Amino acid sequence: MIPVLSVENMRKSDAYTIANFISSRDLMFRAGEGIFKNVNWDGPVAIICGSGNNAGDGYVVSKLLHDANIECEIIILSDKFSEDGKYYFDICKESNIKIKTWNNNIELSKYKMIVDCIFGTGFHGDVRGSAKDVIESINKSGAYIISVDINSGLNGDSGMAVTCVKSDLTVSIGGFKSGHFLNMAKDVIKKKINCDIGINPVDKTYELLEYNDFSKLFSKRNNFSNKGTYGYIALIGGSEKYSGAIRLAYMANAAMRSGAGVVKIALPKSLYHEVMPHILESTLYPLSDQNGQIKFFQNEVEDLIKGVKVIAFGMGIGVTVDTTQMLNFILERYKGTLIIDADGLTILSSLGIEKIQEFSCKIVLTPHLKEFSKLTGKSIDEILSSPIAIAEEYARNSKVILLLKGSTSIITDGESTYLVDAGCPGMATAGSGDVLSGIAAAVCAYAPNLLFAVAASAFINGKAGEMAQSKYGSISMIASDTVECIPQIIKSLEEGRNE
Repeated sequence: MIPVLSVENMRKSDAYTIANFISSRDLMFRAGEGIFKNVNWDGPVAIICGSGNNAGDGYVVSKLLHDANIECEIIILSDKFSEDGKYYFDICKESNIKIKTWNNNIELSKYKMIVDCIFGTGFHGDVRGSAKDVIESINKSGAYIISVDINSGLNGDSGMAVTCVKSDLTVSIGGFKSGHFLNMAKDVIKKKINCDIGINPVDKTYELLEYNDFSKLFSKRNNFSNKGTYGYIALIGGSEKYSGAIRLAYMANAAMRSGAGVVKIALPKSLYHEVMPHILESTLYPLSDQNGQIKFFQNEVEDLIKGVKVIAFGMGIGVTVDTTQMLNFILERYKGTLIIDADGLTILSSLGIEKIQEFSCKIVLTPHLKEFSKLTGKSIDEILSSPIAIAEEYARNSKVILLLKGSTSIITDGESTYLVDAGCPGMATAGSGDVLSGIAAAVCAYAPNLLFAVAASAFINGKAGEMAQSKYGSISMIASDTVECIPQIIKSLEEGRNE
């Protein structure tokens, strides 16, 4: 696991380190030296600096480049400096390093590399004025672009921006921030590395999950085991209107490929013959229906959920009086783990947090942004501006595990938070969420820690999607391509190797 910090945690940790262990000036030198050592330099290099400590890191880099006889120039946006930044700027000046003040006539295309030291992680809002002009010029330059700490203009917490630098490499300082991963970050950062300069977090961090974190969960299975060892699960969904025949098959096959012992697929009777040819070794459980919509009968649902460790509910099921009654009944009677997705989330959003808190089953919610907006009553823009804090607050208050799907998914119970930086644009296709629900239902049935199981499911789904995209491309891949790749990803986890 890689610790990931909020901007506030980084600020406090930085201040604590300076107050107790090392001066701010020496810490700035460590940052600049770390950047210098982590890049294969090729001059001429332009180091473009704003007015804060981020610029100070750039001045240190400039001096080290100069000392290494690598051609470099400093371009400043103003003559304002932080105290430590001014110290290193004066050293650069005394060393006769070329210094220019930015104007629109400066041609950045003549530089092979550009170091972006305009704004740090404390920046928020929209970029304006000369900073906007220079950022747009950096992005058009054709140079290899290195952003110091974070891409200027990119929010360090949310990963959102209106205008920001698009980097080939971002070198974070002290620790990764959530803005390096969330929302738009993948589109503007090609590669990122962290430079450890001796700052230890003072507050709890988020945890970014990696391949080697799952070795114990997916270790080889014992000979002395059976299908019951790995759990009976039920997948409840589908309707004629939202056909779901193929999507139910995606979900069922994803669950089987993810290690479920037995999968029951509960669906409208009218879809039975459509689904049957498309599934692997799953058990079909037809439910009474009318015009392709499930009808709620208590005895059918009681029989369905008996002995089941995990239920996934809502995928393509439709929002009706009967499906609402069914979810209410399951919430009231079921004692296992209940995963709610898609239409199930729409039904749940009408119940409110107070209703959710009444039940004894363990609840996992897997919304995308629009669904989470309905659950919270907050706008999508509001959620995008502070996704982790809002996700943690909702999970904590409603006593659920939340998997907020996105370019980097957030998994939290309100106390601990995992980030899963896996997935790709090709997964933006019908059925991808159903595949995730199938994987999650399976893994949650045999994993000992529910929060970690949900995070593992997101990781498998994302990595399988990446593998599928590498085969079929981001435009042509479909959800079944992700299912096809699940076995290879799980096998790599089982063998402890990075696929």
